[in-house]
Amino acid sequence: MRIEKPGIFLKIKDANQHHAVPMWLSDFDRLILFKFAVAILARCEYNNIIMAKYPIFLELCGRRTVVIGGGAVAVRKAQALLAASARVVVVSKHTDDALTALCQSTNAELIKSRYSKDYIAEAVLVIAATNKPELNRRIYKDCQELEILCNVVDSPELCDFLVPAVVKRGDLQIAVGTEGHCPAYAGHLRKKLEQIFTNKHGEFLAELEMLRKRIIKDVPNHADRKALLGQLVDDKSFEYFIQNGSAQWQGYADRLISKENKS
Repeated sequence: MRIEKPGIFLKIKDANQHHAVPMWLSDFDRLILFKFAVAILARCEYNNIIMAKYPIFLELCGRRTVVIGGGAVAVRKAQALLAASARVVVVSKHTDDALTALCQSTNAELIKSRYSKDYIAEAVLVIAATNKPELNRRIYKDCQELEILCNVVDSPELCDFLVPAVVKRGDLQIAVGTEGHCPAYAGHLRKKLEQIFTNKHGEFLAELEMLRKRIIKDVPNHADRKALLGQLVDDKSFEYFIQNGSAQWQGYADRLISKENKS
């Protein structure tokens, strides 16, 4: 079974900005003050801080994740986390039939209750998908206190991470993000990318995965490995794979490897 690693964009506060420090302080006091300022910047939101997003694919297999909400949005979020083999807990006093059915047909845990901070304890990430802004803000605040990554749906300012639009072709994933400014545009770009990247790209990646392991084993020189892999992943190699199929492409790869080993 394939385990998907969901792509996310993490919000990282910029602690590298320059701030005035009183010159009459000693060097030691200035150092302490600077460290204190960095700590504050790392924990607080200020309008004048530039937020940087760090794109990663997160391993969630077996890890506790919590979705709070009982509607269609919560269903989509829970499905995505289940696809990543996360341990999913859904919290909502009232749930749509689709969400109830999803939890019953999977190993997702459904807690039919009002939200409580206790439910998010030990979670690695939380998604707030309720239709109550005050509750969403409370969930976000609780997550900040517990140092848990939080995403409040449709509220980028209340998000430690943003979920991108993703093109999936087998193990190949291409993520598109817009800093939360316009998710619809990310979705538009995803549709365009879906026309460019086909299932053949996913199949090609599967072939490359097996071949890469062989090259690492059989080609000892790092520079030679890098050059060889560069040839095998280029457009010419992909076109050969498309036109001739897997078996003949493997022969093409064998010839390149033999040539590299002889040189």
